[in-house]
Amino acid sequence: MLRQVKPRTARSKRALEKRAPKINENPKTALFLRGTTCSQVTQDAMQDLYSLRQTHAKRFHKKNPVHPFEDASSLTFFSEKNDTSIIVFGSSSKKRPHNLTFCRTFDYKMFDMLEFYLDPQTFRSIAQFKTKKVPVGTKPLMVFAGTAFESPVPNAFTTAKSMLIDFFRGDPSDKIDVEGLQYCIVVSADEPTSSSTDPSDPSTKPVLHLRAYLIRTKRSGQKLPRVEVEEHGPRMDFRLGRLQLPDADMLKEAMRKPKTNEERTKKNISMDSIGDKIGRIHMGKLDLSELQTRKMKGLKRSRDVVDEDFDDADVPMEGVKEVSDRIVGPRRKRARDLVEF
Repeated sequence: MLRQVKPRTARSKRALEKRAPKINENPKTALFLRGTTCSQVTQDAMQDLYSLRQTHAKRFHKKNPVHPFEDASSLTFFSEKNDTSIIVFGSSSKKRPHNLTFCRTFDYKMFDMLEFYLDPQTFRSIAQFKTKKVPVGTKPLMVFAGTAFESPVPNAFTTAKSMLIDFFRGDPSDKIDVEGLQYCIVVSADEPTSSSTDPSDPSTKPVLHLRAYLIRTKRSGQKLPRVEVEEHGPRMDFRLGRLQLPDADMLKEAMRKPKTNEERTKKNISMDSIGDKIGRIHMGKLDLSELQTRKMKGLKRSRDVVDEDFDDADVPMEGVKEVSDRIVGPRRKRARDLVEF
């Protein structure tokens, strides 16, 4: 790890602030370097990948005695020294010929790694395609075809998809210019056909086919143009090798979203079409027998209901006043007070 030094000048302070964590991070930069033994096919493949990502990429030409899966300290040092979060390491050996190792770092620590074994028989570089080349810094469309990329459990193919998206993403943008959609990258995976029980054998895994196509729009006599594609290069076929998944704690820290000053959406509160605020309250089941209602004197039973035990037949009619006079009068009297004996 590099020694943390307090900035002494304004230039060094700006450089440290540029590397500091941000809510919206800078575009990821890729670092290309080779091992002590690296075949010419692997170097040509790295050159083509570097040309597609030239604006956010750095390349070393010297040999480096590095073995990523045995000791990744050298790669993390290069990552921190050059402020790169993606590393493409090219090597070739008798056991693993034409090998491209994609590595990702988080906080200048190794996050995950995956090996891509390149097929030299089907490899074609960009220079072998006599077509118009895409401008530097153009963002591509990406297409992933195959059931191998749809696994709900993280594996080599889902990791390869995530790495390739990070590699070709480029600058983040919230707007799209149709004229800027000039080429697309298609990654397809063969369906698994072998029933071998050895998951470490790369020959039993489906082959990844990486193709790059130019997008051409031509007149069609209608409002929408006719779209045609033409192969641009490079043409690469891979078999996936060793995989190192990230630790659970590091993955949780990497996926954590920082707190911002944006107002959070409040639950059960919405606005109608007029602009009034509407709130929803969730209450438990009410016991209506214990519900306290409004007390009114006119609703009392003893005020306007005659006692049921009282019999009007036993009372002489001449001694009883009219009911309407008793109720509507200025002073209400009880029914038992209106009977004269």
